[in-house]
Amino acid sequence: MSDVADLLALCHFPTLGTSVDVAVSGGSDSLGLLLLALEAGLRVQVHHVDHHARAASGDDAAHVGALCEELGVPFARYDVLVESGGNFEARARSARREVMPPGVLTGHTMDDLAETVLLNMLRGAGLDGMSPMVNDPTKPLRDVRRYDLAAFVGATAFTPRHDESNDNPVFRRNRVRHELIAVMDDVAGRDVVPLLARQASVMYDERVWLDELALDDRATSLVQADCRELREWPRARLRRWIRVQLLSADVGDGHHPPSADEVDRSIAVIAGDVVATELSGGRRLSRRGQHLTLE
Repeated sequence: MSDVADLLALCHFPTLGTSVDVAVSGGSDSLGLLLLALEAGLRVQVHHVDHHARAASGDDAAHVGALCEELGVPFARYDVLVESGGNFEARARSARREVMPPGVLTGHTMDDLAETVLLNMLRGAGLDGMSPMVNDPTKPLRDVRRYDLAAFVGATAFTPRHDESNDNPVFRRNRVRHELIAVMDDVAGRDVVPLLARQASVMYDERVWLDELALDDRATSLVQADCRELREWPRARLRRWIRVQLLSADVGDGHHPPSADEVDRSIAVIAGDVVATELSGGRRLSRRGQHLTLE
């Protein structure tokens, strides 16, 4: 499916004439996002981040800049330095989000959604992690397949750049993309990406419903709560309340809930099994009497 009208029918773009910020690395997905956004009649501002992590990254930036000049699209380039080492992808993502404007559109496809579900599953994620990107306005291509987007770009006069790091098995996402999903397709005897996307959508609906049920709980702050009352709650209810209360800020990358282990240790504090526990970010949750303190 490379017909523009068919692809646009799957996209979740804002209305005609809306001004949008678009992240373009130069690869096929982000280039497809840019071209489709223009086809949708949006007023586009392109943003490109050069991490200087590859020898060819400067060429990527120049390529995107030339492309924007040809298309008559405003172009902004950001230079950031991400040190090599562990958790590089997450740190690079955080660096990108820190410099780019909030709400910037990205070229994540249904395939990216499926990969993220599997990556989060490997980390032991709950409902939130199993329903990523669903209904996310910054991911307008979330119902588009990667191969359809590549076919669309291949039929244009524009050439995408290839980031060789996307082939490097040292990155877990690449192994999920090139190895795990292929094995799952073989075992299932079918393409599992739409199945994972549908599962994510179902879980998202469940998550929205649970969040609505928990609205009154959220109104009770951690310092106001009485542990005697909290101990009477069903564990799932208590777990969701703790996840909201212990959200931690990550510069450039929004807010993140506590890990499952942190939640369990916090429940132990509430239950009176321990008087305190250490949390990420140098924080400490403690109980005095029947009340909690987060320091």
